[in-house]
Amino acid sequence: MLALLKTIDKGLEIYSYILVVGAIYSWLYAFNVINSSNRFVNQIGLFLYNVTEPVLRPIRRVMPDLGGIDISPIILLLIIYFVQQLIWNTLAPALL
Repeated sequence: MLALLKTIDKGLEIYSYILVVGAIYSWLYAFNVINSSNRFVNQIGLFLYNVTEPVLRPIRRVMPDLGGIDISPIILLLIIYFVQQLIWNTLAPALL
C-alpha cells in the first residue's frame, strides 16, 4: 500500500512540474518571446494545454473574474500540496 501512495505522490509531483512549465510557456507565448510559428514549439504548447486545461477549467469557472490575471495554476498547486500532505500525514500513518 505504501508503494501505491508513493506512486500517487510522485504523479502529483510530476503534474506540478508540468503545471509550472505550462504557466511559463503561456507567459512566453503571450509576450511573443517564443517563436509561435515553429512546429516543435507548437506541439509542446498543445501538449501542455491538453494536459493542464481539463483540470484548470473547473477552477476558472468557480473563481471570480480578476481581469487579466489567471491564478488558477496557483490554486491547483495548493490543492496538489494539500493532497500530498493528506497522503503523508493522514493516510500513510494510518496504513503503517
